[in-house]
Amino acid sequence: MIRRVAFLSIHSSPLATPGVGDAGGMNVYIDALARTLAGRDIRVDVFTRRGEDGAPDETEVAPGYCVIQIDADGRERADLVGSFAEGVAKWIAEQDATPDLLHSHYWLSGWAGAVLQDVLSIPLAISFHTLGRVKEATRAPGEPRESLVRLAAETEVVARAGCVVASTPAEAADLIEHYQANPERICVSPPGVDHSVFRPGNKERARARLGLEPGPLVAFVGRIQPLKGVDVAIEAVGSLEGVRLLVVGGPSGPVGESEFTRLEALAALRAPGRVTFLPPRPHADIACVYRAADAVIVPSRSESFGLVAVEAQACGTPVVASRVGGLAYSVDDDRSGYLVAGHSPADYARALRRILDDPANAERLSAGAVDHAAAFSWDATADRLIELYNGLVV
Repeated sequence: MIRRVAFLSIHSSPLATPGVGDAGGMNVYIDALARTLAGRDIRVDVFTRRGEDGAPDETEVAPGYCVIQIDADGRERADLVGSFAEGVAKWIAEQDATPDLLHSHYWLSGWAGAVLQDVLSIPLAISFHTLGRVKEATRAPGEPRESLVRLAAETEVVARAGCVVASTPAEAADLIEHYQANPERICVSPPGVDHSVFRPGNKERARARLGLEPGPLVAFVGRIQPLKGVDVAIEAVGSLEGVRLLVVGGPSGPVGESEFTRLEALAALRAPGRVTFLPPRPHADIACVYRAADAVIVPSRSESFGLVAVEAQACGTPVVASRVGGLAYSVDDDRSGYLVAGHSPADYARALRRILDDPANAERLSAGAVDHAAAFSWDATADRLIELYNGLVV
């Protein structure tokens, strides 16, 4: 029976605010899952790279759930991963706290996990959250190519991990097609939603809290990078007279700042005075954004799952999303929102118009959104993973 698990997250800390830098759905996933497992009397130690000087070595987030900051440096990624793995192994040895299992998140952590599973002689599970080969196939114009180091590391980790956790059947299929993953070692376990936070609420109160005026409103929530397709959202809303767009998130990745500047100029050109950019907000506050909107748009070029889409639906807000990856699983087309093939702003505008111009249809989709999102919970995610963990440590 598993009693202690170590989460590895070099990429970013679960303590970070989603939408800031590299923080996004993965951070929410790690934090929510750690809290849920800790509530089941499973100790969770989350190891992350120290992001800033002065950050505490250890943060007890909740009883049984601790975030441990590891100093890791290196000009090359192999050096960074090696330094991180060494720091984790040193902490575990000093604390005499060997976990029953490692669960890595993102490919860099998977690489570190592959090293540590040999050093500690314990099994490894991996959740990639995004896949390099899939991102490369859907790369937006001007976005950097995925490195060969990443692609090679992902392939190696898939081959060595005791289990690869996929968020959706679509991700499982990608792992088999692009990485020749063994189907017997793939576990499909969708993320959940905190329904005590993300639930329907009063639209007028939500808008008042955000300082928004009445009128048709579409919201985008996420990191500002070409992959997320914010330009598509601006172009689509720009063609809808009188409709406003609320963009909540900050620049992310190597071209995030330049992308943000480009989007501001695009908004001034295509929808002057109708696009509002807000900085990232604490995760629980995002529920207010979802409730304020008539529709949430998710025009990503690739998504392993699309947690924003499910959270918005849990708040009763219909979603218009691209028909890619996990979004085709997290949005029920014509029941909780609409899925759009391709990235034509005109197609997104047509889908949004079906919600904004038809109150009866919007009400139908809102009810369907709440019903669809009810199937996703962190308790269900934890149940599936505990079953997986116990199978690996036997």
